[in-house]
Amino acid sequence: MNNNTSNMQKPAGTTLVLGGTGKTGRRVAERLKARGIDTRIASRSVHPAFDWNDSNNWNQILKGVTSVYISYAPDLAIPGATDAIRHFVELAVTLGVQRLVLLSGRGEQEAQECERIVQATDVQWTIVRASWFMQNFSEGEFLNMVQQGAITLPAGDIHEPFIDVNDIADVAAAALSEEGHAYEIYEVTGPRLMTFKQLAQELSEVTGRGVQFVEVTREDFNQAISKSGAPADIAWLLNYLFETVLDGRNACLSDGVQRALGREPSDFKDFVRRSVERGVWNNHNGENAA
Repeated sequence: MNNNTSNMQKPAGTTLVLGGTGKTGRRVAERLKARGIDTRIASRSVHPAFDWNDSNNWNQILKGVTSVYISYAPDLAIPGATDAIRHFVELAVTLGVQRLVLLSGRGEQEAQECERIVQATDVQWTIVRASWFMQNFSEGEFLNMVQQGAITLPAGDIHEPFIDVNDIADVAAAALSEEGHAYEIYEVTGPRLMTFKQLAQELSEVTGRGVQFVEVTREDFNQAISKSGAPADIAWLLNYLFETVLDGRNACLSDGVQRALGREPSDFKDFVRRSVERGVWNNHNGENAA
């Protein structure tokens, strides 16, 4: 693995960023463009629209593309994701894509099935296997909980090495634009393990907002999701994460950021300080509005 940016080679052709308006995708696209790389954003909100459930536009979107950042929304654990990933990857390779970077989920069996699909190709691939995003609390599903002062989840005392999405984007951008990252699995975590209670305490200390963690039963949480009107796939995913993945299986640190970038990952307190400076929790639109 090369840490020196002098080893960066501007790839020929276009780099496609799937989910290019989402948490990780928009950051990956920003970094690629800053490096002078021809970057194409794909999402439902751009033209032609990219939809994982409709492959009619995929050939057009992949035209001239040599590298792809693959992020599947909302998560690779969603039923049907494996088939969609297989279809897309086979088409991409057939059309001449030479490099694939897949955002995967730590501790998710279904996600690792998707990893194997990418690894089975005859092109360069890199897996970025991520733990829980810090940004879920600033621009994601739990933003409103922080604003309201109560993180109400069925999380217990399980420890999680929350990762800054900016670190994920740095790793992915490096894998897409530099040599030395092919055939690597970068399991990326933050620098320390935290419970949701500790996370709420640090949010309180840094923001001065008085955020607390309130543990609820899974049954009560499921009912609250149903009443909230959340989309079915988001409701399914949250249930899956809290009932299956958040069982202690990921309560360990990994060195993916260090191996890919030659530096330490960002700490949760640094993330909170930056978010406070941006006024993230003073509005209802999260980091995208700051």
